[in-house]
Amino acid sequence: MTHTSSISVAIADDETLIATSLATLLSLEPDLEVHSTCFSAEELLNWVRVHPVDVCVVDLHMPGIDGIAATEELTGLGLAVLIVTSHSQPKGLRQALAAGASGFLPKTATAEEFGAAIRAVHAGRRYIDSSVAAAAFDAAPNPLSAREQQLLELVPEGSSVDQLAAAVHLAPGTVRNYLSSAIAKTGGANRFEAYKLAADKGWV
Repeated sequence: MTHTSSISVAIADDETLIATSLATLLSLEPDLEVHSTCFSAEELLNWVRVHPVDVCVVDLHMPGIDGIAATEELTGLGLAVLIVTSHSQPKGLRQALAAGASGFLPKTATAEEFGAAIRAVHAGRRYIDSSVAAAAFDAAPNPLSAREQQLLELVPEGSSVDQLAAAVHLAPGTVRNYLSSAIAKTGGANRFEAYKLAADKGWV
């Protein structure tokens, strides 16, 4: 760990421009010191196991190990995590908090907000973007069962019912029944519209 007057930070974002821009932005803060800028969760995890830092700033959506899985590992190592995302959905916030993240910010946040969030999670407090918190608070309860949610999440891939059935190891008829139920619960006209409506509400 660094001297108490400086908070050490490591960043992980698969979008190189965002990762480097955020590192530059945070380095301008007198009490923040960016020790590593990584472009995958795997790279970050390998780094912090050798060079522990005070706060890890982690992108929610990354290929390979995503931000949620990375957060679980990082908090298991005793590190504070601030999740950043381009898609501020209530579901993402719930997943981040369940994984142990202390902060949650959209990438559109200001330099002041990023600095305040890092200082807060370093001090053991939570820092949640107010608009995301409000959306999560106002969000209707998710009526989908775990299986219905799982199937709707596969819909954007454009798979047929038979392909969906093979992916989740169920009979095609069973998958049709789950999809019909999900369509009815969301009010969609078909499974594609059901996915869009569920995504808009943060259910998938």
